[in-house]
Amino acid sequence: MEPIIVISVLGGLILLLLFSGAPFKPARFVGQAAVKFLIGALFLFFLNAAGNRYGIHVPINVATSAVSGFLGIPGVFVLVAIQHWVL
Repeated sequence: MEPIIVISVLGGLILLLLFSGAPFKPARFVGQAAVKFLIGALFLFFLNAAGNRYGIHVPINVATSAVSGFLGIPGVFVLVAIQHWVL
């Protein structure tokens, strides 16, 4: 299957879900979890961009994105503390 077709179908499904809403609770839960993972990755990206001057670097992976996404800014601080003192 051509990649452009796959991307078009996935984009269409995302737009359909955005306009109609998630029809059942598990899809809504998965969508909210995915958004939190993305927000966590963005938190870590901005932390790494700003902390580069001070030698702060937290790798962006599934575990760190989950911690920073679900716990928010305190989770990012915890990851920095773990990176600095433990590792």
